[in-house]
Amino acid sequence: MDISECPELHGFATVFNSAVATFYAPSDLSGIGGMYRERIRATPAWKKGDIETPRYDCIFVDIDSTLLGMHGLQIARIHLFFSFRFDTVVYPCALVQWFQTIGDEPDRDTGMWMVKPEYTTSNNRQQSWSVIHLDCILRGAHLLPIFDERFIPHNLHYSETLDAFQAFYVNKYIDHHIFEIIS
Repeated sequence: MDISECPELHGFATVFNSAVATFYAPSDLSGIGGMYRERIRATPAWKKGDIETPRYDCIFVDIDSTLLGMHGLQIARIHLFFSFRFDTVVYPCALVQWFQTIGDEPDRDTGMWMVKPEYTTSNNRQQSWSVIHLDCILRGAHLLPIFDERFIPHNLHYSETLDAFQAFYVNKYIDHHIFEIIS
């Protein structure tokens, strides 16, 4: 929906640094009867040890539950969790940066889907962003960089990986649940 079509809001939005995804993962009996919880973070200041860096996790977004596997999912990177009230209803939302799949099937060598940042213009200068409802989030996603011939700088911090590389594998081997969903 175009922003001009949205109703005018009066009031404030509440910002959160994380959200918890709870889902049924029958292949992972780590919880009661296969229930599983994971925290998804979107924070400008994540402290791990002595280093403080931003942390914006990636997620699977359910775009069409009638399609199987990655055909009904899209990868996004969370940059902000927030909620607002409109006509007495609270809307929990997320500001996301989209990734698009490379090709119509997984990579033949790895069996993993490949994604790259999605752009709104042909010159790759404006990344594609949206606000989504939290109900669209399936669970967290793990992306692995696709390396090319260039050398990786020695000072590249792991928190910069999603900004430093041009393409990524969607890691289906991170756990059984993801393997079943996107294979």
